Amino acid sequence: MLSRKTDNRSSKANKNRYKKHNNRPDKRSKMDKKKEVSFTKTMKRLLDYASGDKLNVLIVLIFSIVSTIFAIIGPKIMGNATTEIFNGLISKIRDGGQGIDFSKLLKIIFVLTILYIISTVFSYAQSYIMSGVAQRISYRLRQEISQKINRLPMEYFDKNSKGDIISRVTNDVDTLSQTMNQSLMQVVTSVITVVGVFIMMLYINLMMTIAALIVMPLTMLVLSIIIRKSQVFFKQQQKYLGDINGKIEETFSGQNIVRGYNGERFEINEFDAINRKLYDTGWKSQFLSSIMMPIMNFVGNLGYVIVSILGGYMAINGRISVGDIQAFIQYMRMFTQPLNQLAQIMNLLQSTAAAADRIFEFLDEEEIDLSDKLPLEGPVQGNINFDHVRFGYNSDNIIIKDFSLDIKAGQKVAIVGPTGAGKTTIVKLLMRFYKLNSGKISIDGIDIDSLDLESYRKNFAMVLQDTWLFSGTIMENLKYGRLDATDEEVYKAAKAAHVDRFIMTQKQGYDTILTEDSKNISQGQKQLLTIARAILSDPKILILDEATSSVDTRTEVLIQQAMDNLIKDRTSFIIAHRLSTIRNADLILVLNEGDIVEQGSHDELLAMDGFYSNLYRSQYEELKGAN
Repeated sequence: MLSRKTDNRSSKANKNRYKKHNNRPDKRSKMDKKKEVSFTKTMKRLLDYASGDKLNVLIVLIFSIVSTIFAIIGPKIMGNATTEIFNGLISKIRDGGQGIDFSKLLKIIFVLTILYIISTVFSYAQSYIMSGVAQRISYRLRQEISQKINRLPMEYFDKNSKGDIISRVTNDVDTLSQTMNQSLMQVVTSVITVVGVFIMMLYINLMMTIAALIVMPLTMLVLSIIIRKSQVFFKQQQKYLGDINGKIEETFSGQNIVRGYNGERFEINEFDAINRKLYDTGWKSQFLSSIMMPIMNFVGNLGYVIVSILGGYMAINGRISVGDIQAFIQYMRMFTQPLNQLAQIMNLLQSTAAAADRIFEFLDEEEIDLSDKLPLEGPVQGNINFDHVRFGYNSDNIIIKDFSLDIKAGQKVAIVGPTGAGKTTIVKLLMRFYKLNSGKISIDGIDIDSLDLESYRKNFAMVLQDTWLFSGTIMENLKYGRLDATDEEVYKAAKAAHVDRFIMTQKQGYDTILTEDSKNISQGQKQLLTIARAILSDPKILILDEATSSVDTRTEVLIQQAMDNLIKDRTSFIIAHRLSTIRNADLILVLNEGDIVEQGSHDELLAMDGFYSNLYRSQYEELKGAN
């Protein structure tokens, strides 16, 4: 994207939001207080995205079970080897027997080696398959987010920071991907290990198992409380991460203004305020999660002490073999290790749940209603009717109060008026960027709200004051509104917009790559390229919003000539600040505070000696004074 200005309403909303950070402590809204993140529900919805990989997930589960079972059997077999060595040494000392049976010992070691090799192979296979599953889930989420953006009403972008939306696509999806890739199967493995090891511990000795696990219920209760508390801070952490991305995006895109007004200190203070919020929630969430590991270590060490004392007592009484004690201690380590892993993974899963919740919150946003919409078929004439249109960006601040107008096909309609009169809002409503509060807009007698958006908007072309070009070649940018255009048609449109000479001065001509930091293209040249794009799209209805505001007077004359040819037999809406550019319009609408105060041709309006006449004379005097 080469240039894009932030909407004034959105900027003011962001400023107010950042001022709130500085002026008063952050409080959770009533909605936030009522809405607790449902960890289970969120994770279940996330796992639903793996429905297309059910076979792969099943294979991973089987591999995980097999790998874990083989790893669990290992300590018992190793205990048998220890018992064999212990019994051999004791028999040799007491009775002078043969001692250790090395052939039997080697067989045990061989079986143990095979088990561990198989366990390792299955573990590697499950990791390989799960990596693909995790990446496909991330791909689907990003794809849904991208499609969702195109279905959201414009109000959403006015009320939400672009940086926060970007954060959901990048940071939040990356958090999900990393957790699923690294930790999801660890959860499965840990659970299977805990269950399997518990069974083996019961098989070895019931009393030692009870002694080892006697403090476990209390530990689980404490951990569950910590998890619930920390989840709130993880949610806030993801939110403030989105806020800080929005602030960075806003500041970087407005560097000229920031430096021109010496606003560096203000921006630093604003950033520090949000960064402090992120720091506070970050350390709280990480601290609460980090204390889970020491708790688990304490439980594990306490269990070792209890088992060592009880096991030694039982061995003395001949109620358990030395090898079984060794195996039991290994199982205890295997039992506490996955619990420790689960404690660590819960830290990651909480971040994942918070990230997933933000993504699903975005995906659940109300969309534009596209149901029961009819395609706009047949050639469009271009008759436009506004019938008692009423609209406000906020319901308590109505901008367009009662706007009615009938425009015939092919008419050139100019809209003028002071700043804030509602000029740009009128064409935004015509493009169906916003929903009317009341009233109706029709095209060729058909209510535009009943029409399919794509078939409706393909009849329009827009040239705005805020130029928009994306990173790509000049040819690709010009074809944006009509992808099937031939190169010859592109050349013709560029010549009509008087931008062909500039393009040919570039080393690669029409194949020149435009980037965000292109230094060889001015704002006026960008404007000419967008005009050429509109000419190429060959629309039936044309919207020009201060289309020549960034070009010099000589170029403006040439563009006006090109526009005169372009708007022939087309309905056109021209929003202009310089009244000299719309003198040949068929109809000039003079807006003030959302109402039409005057309308007519240039000469008719001057003869009225009213609002338009005053505007025209004031501009003429300014121009005369400047000369």
